[in-house]
Amino acid sequence: MNSMLKKNEIVEVEIVDLTHEGQGVAKVDGLVFFVENALPSEKILMRVLKVNKKIGFGKVEEFFVKSPYREEDLDLAYLRSGIADLGHLAYPEQLKFKTKQVKDSLYKIAGISDVEVAETLGMEVPVKYRNKAQVPVRRVNGVLETGFFRKNSHDLMPLEDFFIQDPVIDQVVLALRDLLRRYDLKPYDEKEQSGLIRNLVVRRGHHSGEIMVIMVTTRPKIFRVDQLIEQIVKDFPEIVSVMQNVNDQNTNAIFGREWRILYGQPYITDQMLGNNYQISGPAFYQVNTEMAEKLYQTAIGFAKLVAEDVVIDAYSGIGTIGLSVAQHVKEVYGVEVIPEAVENSQKNATLNGITNAHYVCDTAERAMKNWLKEGIQPSVILVDPPRKGLTESFIKESAQTGADRIAYISCNVATMARDIKLYQDLGYELKKVQPVDLFPQTHHVECVALLVKA
Repeated sequence: MNSMLKKNEIVEVEIVDLTHEGQGVAKVDGLVFFVENALPSEKILMRVLKVNKKIGFGKVEEFFVKSPYREEDLDLAYLRSGIADLGHLAYPEQLKFKTKQVKDSLYKIAGISDVEVAETLGMEVPVKYRNKAQVPVRRVNGVLETGFFRKNSHDLMPLEDFFIQDPVIDQVVLALRDLLRRYDLKPYDEKEQSGLIRNLVVRRGHHSGEIMVIMVTTRPKIFRVDQLIEQIVKDFPEIVSVMQNVNDQNTNAIFGREWRILYGQPYITDQMLGNNYQISGPAFYQVNTEMAEKLYQTAIGFAKLVAEDVVIDAYSGIGTIGLSVAQHVKEVYGVEVIPEAVENSQKNATLNGITNAHYVCDTAERAMKNWLKEGIQPSVILVDPPRKGLTESFIKESAQTGADRIAYISCNVATMARDIKLYQDLGYELKKVQPVDLFPQTHHVECVALLVKA
């Protein structure tokens, strides 16, 4: 039967579920509709936005019945920009949603239903936590604005308060916006491929308070940049680094290849689990320091480390997790593909007086192969891969080491479940899983899984 529903039609529906990206799900006429800002148990009038053979997209025209778990006072800009795509759901329910995500993925993708998934560890104050902002700069109605793109588009929504960001970072972004306006620096225009200022990136140490400002520009020369820097540092004396990144490509990637130091040093220093870390512009560093400490403590606890252990830290970033375990074990071998981050991790080892941690710049699978050849025999492997998960070759190489325990830190439970399935075929058994909420108010869930050699 062909659905009769057309674009702009309005129908009454009940929301029966949430997708893993936090959209409401409604079923009408044999079709599944996805509806933003709608929660399970809600009855709404829905306007049809788009419809094809099996699925459609709708928006809420009116609520008849609202969920008891709806967070009423959320500014909808945060939903529309995707900054807080779960912000309309009460926080304890967000945590339950994340636990369910992990269970569902493990079952659907890896067929695992008998392993305990603990309740998601939440934040006491689940807002204002991000230690890094990446903010596009565009012209809106003739004025240079900073804000965030509307979901699935490149239309900038001007925003002053980012809700989940460190409030000091929000203040720095606004002060920079005002200075860019004052010095009449031109914002980037994607369609015309013109203008100078593409993005502002601001990092602030959660414990140290040190700030780095990165201006991403289309070309090297910035008119009157010295005056701008003098002013911003006067307003925010915690700024220890102002960097410029030149990106002249028509791309969605924020950073280009070329980095310049405009003021101070090329890094900020912050603390994590008692160690000091230098963090450079392009390096990966968890955006929620408080919860990253809990995440790493969970992984360390799972791995039950002893003094004789040899640990491989794959996707080591600036060394945070490997250096956190170094004092408890015999040796740590880390691998990371971003050269600046590897430099950071070597410096960070020295900074903390750690002599038993060794870092190489390479892909994880190549480093693994080389370590095997050199006869390095790990007893524990820690992995913290990007969203795409591990490669099959890495999984095979790592299983060949015969390590007793693998602690897998994941920011994408679907790829983690896929990887665990492979590890199981290679003789590893999933023992337990602990989700940790590193990104409150959003649909992202981070978790730690422990695999033990059967």
